[in-house]
Amino acid sequence: MNVNDTTGAAVLDRIRRRPAAERRILFTGATVVTMDPGLGVLHNADLLVEGGTITAVGPRLDAGDAVVVDATGTVLSPGFVDTHRHAWETQLRRIMPDVDDLGAYVTSTLAGYATVYRPEDMYTGTRLAALTALDSGITTLLDFSHNSRTPEHSDAAVEALRDTGIRGVHASMGPHFGDWDKQWPGDLTRLKERYFSSDDQLLTLRLATLATDEIAGPALAYGPELARVAQDLGIGVSVDAVLGTASSEAILRWAEDGLLSPDVTLIHATGLTSEAWKAMGETGTTVALAPTSDAQIGLETAIPAVDEALSVGIRPGLSIDVEVALVSDMFTQMRSLHAIQRMRAVNAVHGTDQEPRRITTHDVLDFATLQGARTNGLDAVTGSLTPGKKADLLVIRAEDLNNMPLNDPIGTVVLGSDARNISAVLVGGEPRKWNGHVLDVDLPALRREVHASREYVLNTPAA
Repeated sequence: MNVNDTTGAAVLDRIRRRPAAERRILFTGATVVTMDPGLGVLHNADLLVEGGTITAVGPRLDAGDAVVVDATGTVLSPGFVDTHRHAWETQLRRIMPDVDDLGAYVTSTLAGYATVYRPEDMYTGTRLAALTALDSGITTLLDFSHNSRTPEHSDAAVEALRDTGIRGVHASMGPHFGDWDKQWPGDLTRLKERYFSSDDQLLTLRLATLATDEIAGPALAYGPELARVAQDLGIGVSVDAVLGTASSEAILRWAEDGLLSPDVTLIHATGLTSEAWKAMGETGTTVALAPTSDAQIGLETAIPAVDEALSVGIRPGLSIDVEVALVSDMFTQMRSLHAIQRMRAVNAVHGTDQEPRRITTHDVLDFATLQGARTNGLDAVTGSLTPGKKADLLVIRAEDLNNMPLNDPIGTVVLGSDARNISAVLVGGEPRKWNGHVLDVDLPALRREVHASREYVLNTPAA
């Protein structure tokens, strides 16, 4: 792919001169990894975007009046879907890269830094996270926003997602520690009316909560009252810190009370009992794994629970979690999970004549795209390059130094590529990254904003 000729400024200008609803963009000559089970991988194929929607995928499509993007030498992939990230923390990136355990993270971040955040700090951290996500090919981000100290803090987090143009899921929860207005969960009604009135928009709303009262008390723990709030508002639920024996017991209670369903996502899900997994599988509950978080922070068994999920028919989504200690991109999540599971599978049968049960690169790309979308309740909208879905897609250069020659497109996406290979990112048909650069960002101004927010947070005593 000749970047200067195909995803250069002239082509972008031609695209943007047309009103968004009237645009037609035809990508030609690409290897299209659709992640649609019925379409598979298409070689030397075209993909047509009309308005914000994918309308056709296949060979030799009619261009008509479309802006043609020669995508020869590239892989077109669905955008990645992050099912769980605490975006407000991003100006504190890697401040504790060798975190000892969950307690150390909770003490320093949730009981410390979080308590001094202003609405403008919420905005800065969330916007930085979303822009970084776009740069690395994440087109959908679930922001588990658990520092909503006032309505203004929540507004700032939502507006940051909106202003970046990412497909954003605002999952709202009150803070663990410190002073706050106690407006949550009641404020969810106002948030929905103000920001989430339409079903056909980039932003959606979920209720965020914790599995048990071990960390922050009963007010933030999932149960009948919070389930009723979500049901009344018609929104999904994301449950964090699903870990160990106490969470296993809670899961069985939720199942008995009818509080589990495909609209409920359990995050981490490490160290759970087989009975809990059985209940999750029977109710269609979704799971968000955080491969680097589980392994690096050492959550319960420290092993991402992919085998347990697959054993009960759950295909999980993947997530980043906390950038104070972890990486920012989905490529690392896919590779980490792929390596950890395959290591365990081979180790389990070492010295026997049994065949290891290993996941594949297709599996982890499925988790990072279509299953992530399903986990976020958005699989009818995004997650695969299926005609009729929104045009959330990546143009990945397959002939760059680190990728050429293109032999296996899924292997190239999962094991070969990184953010530098992503030439273009579209969200709902709108270019958000082009010619290798995130668009519409004043980087020096953003840098000043991020540094100022970080200095305020680090130099203000915890409340």
